[in-house]
Amino acid sequence: MFDKLDEIKNKYAELTKLISQPDVIADQNKWTKLVKEHSSLTEIVETYDSLLAMNKDLSEAEDLLKLGADEEMTLLLEDEVKRLRHLIPETEEKLKILLLPKDPDDDNNVIIEIRAGAGGDEAALFAAEAQRMYYRYAERQRWKTEEIDINESELGGVREVTFSVIGKGAYSRLKYESGVHRVQRVPATESQGRIHTSTITVAVLPEVDDVQVVIEEKDLKIDTYRSGGAGGQHVNKTESAIRITHLPTGIVVACQDERSQIKNRDKAMKTLKSKLYDFYRSQAEKEYSQTRRMQIGTGDRSERIRTYNFPQGRVTDHRISLTLYSLDEFLDGDLDQMIEALRLADQTAKLQGNG
Repeated sequence: MFDKLDEIKNKYAELTKLISQPDVIADQNKWTKLVKEHSSLTEIVETYDSLLAMNKDLSEAEDLLKLGADEEMTLLLEDEVKRLRHLIPETEEKLKILLLPKDPDDDNNVIIEIRAGAGGDEAALFAAEAQRMYYRYAERQRWKTEEIDINESELGGVREVTFSVIGKGAYSRLKYESGVHRVQRVPATESQGRIHTSTITVAVLPEVDDVQVVIEEKDLKIDTYRSGGAGGQHVNKTESAIRITHLPTGIVVACQDERSQIKNRDKAMKTLKSKLYDFYRSQAEKEYSQTRRMQIGTGDRSERIRTYNFPQGRVTDHRISLTLYSLDEFLDGDLDQMIEALRLADQTAKLQGNG
């Protein structure tokens, strides 16, 4: 590990010199690329420097203890040795995590699809609540959300909704939300007070650059239609909504959010690129289906990553066996504790895999 850290430190020093050179600054594309690489190494180098300093301080404190000192100084030195012996292993663990290969999509914006699964109207109502939950989480992170397509139910729920979340690192945090979410509660229409179980499926896709996915026009079937549902009187006057079918894969995307057909087409193409990127990546990587533990399933009640139990006021993530008794706050977008626990579990699994 330390040989690799020394290499990174040398690379960081080279980059620090390069990004301050006038000829590099003049080439904005090159300079931006180098600054991004420099930034990605900063935390590793700073943590490594801190570790080296701690090891040096520990060695000096132990040497002074061997030489002998008065009682007050001895106590101070012993406290310092105890503190450093605790901090050094913690810092080494942090470095191991920082050295893990980064998911190249982690900094990307995301496109989220929520679909009502088993449970009819109750599932559609919860799908709408889940959409609001992610919108509130995005607000807390100071991220932006944009609706792409929605199919609403008669009772105010959503059968299916697609939206984007725009913000640095959105995929790194929201990728753990992909899968089947189960809800247990007494519906408002239930006269006997019986608890019903329903499900929704959530798919989180990284938004990708044009260069990552090439789409041939001949492979597309594009249909226009009139928007439906809420959205003002204009929806019935023009065929501004767009549906795009990618013929080789059969993937279908739609967008009816904007008044402009051109804007809807742009949004639909963005969604298609993310879906194709995810599709081709899963085809290319043999281990992808095994490592992607949070894949979407059929939406069947028995298949789930998380349960929202309203009578008990709890939310349980079954992948890491974590239960939080703060359901109201969770549905209001307070997801950080759960997401951090999932990230830690993911990092720990990767460390064990590397070991």
